[in-house]
Amino acid sequence: MSPYLLFGFLVAGILSVLISQRLVERHLGGKGIWPLVKASAFGVPLPLCSCGVIPVSVSLHKHGASKGSTISFLLSTPQTGMDSIFVTLSLLGPLFAIFRPLAAFATGIVGGSLVNVFARSSEDENRVPQKRTDECCDGDRNSHRLARGLKYGFVTLPRDIGKAMLIGLVVAAVISALVPDGYFAEKLGTGIFAMVVMMFLGIPVYVCATASVPVAAALILKGLTPGAALVFLMTGPATNAASFVTIWKVLGRTTAIIYLATVAGCAFLSGILLDYIAAGLDFETATRPAWMLPPAIKYVSAVVLLGVLFFAVFNKAKHPEASHS
Repeated sequence: MSPYLLFGFLVAGILSVLISQRLVERHLGGKGIWPLVKASAFGVPLPLCSCGVIPVSVSLHKHGASKGSTISFLLSTPQTGMDSIFVTLSLLGPLFAIFRPLAAFATGIVGGSLVNVFARSSEDENRVPQKRTDECCDGDRNSHRLARGLKYGFVTLPRDIGKAMLIGLVVAAVISALVPDGYFAEKLGTGIFAMVVMMFLGIPVYVCATASVPVAAALILKGLTPGAALVFLMTGPATNAASFVTIWKVLGRTTAIIYLATVAGCAFLSGILLDYIAAGLDFETATRPAWMLPPAIKYVSAVVLLGVLFFAVFNKAKHPEASHS
């Protein structure tokens, strides 16, 4: 996965300077389905975790984004990102790499629509957007765009996910080494029950969208169905206690409940659909794509990736204030 993740970091850095917060905020206000579609589409490629997306979404809401658009962004963003998409492609194949962002996009639209119908309030209707300032929305405009993009892609983003990424790799290695083949198929079966178990496992815990992919790949190789693994990949990154409490306080109880129900419901339905689509495929083969790069490139990329992750984790531990910059 190393070459794909490094390329994902590069693309994420480019997106960070091409898609400004001002641009996002300008398109997420107003009524109807179109702002929800744009909010969900904006969120899919952005490499923000379920904690990192909270301050961005709160800012969007303060600057004029409707509750529905804010929830669409909150739902689609943490489930995936450019780095996560490339890692998914490397470990789980093209079907998963295409289906996962589409499921995140659909989840955002569904959740935003439900909020617009059931959680719209007079306060939201009459709310005056907070005035933007350059300091708030544009950051250091004099910085070199390429340098800022590279710093975000290879320093800031790895710093945010580095520890979780390393833990995820260790967990995946332990599962691969210690869990017998077919264990999950024997214990959980291949039907709806396995998806329910993965849902209740994923909702309360925090799992990074990228770091969770090796774990999901290991689970599939040990007998878990692709649909059940997708349920874990959707509920884990999209929900945790911090995001739920923040939504409850900022957007209200009804919105928070809709948010949680949307994640659970869409993950469950997406898992069923993926298992149906994958029924006629040799999914074990799909976890080892035929276009894998030559071993030399993979080994060099692995060394570079470990260097980037260890540097990021070490810097974060040595300079904890950097994580809040």
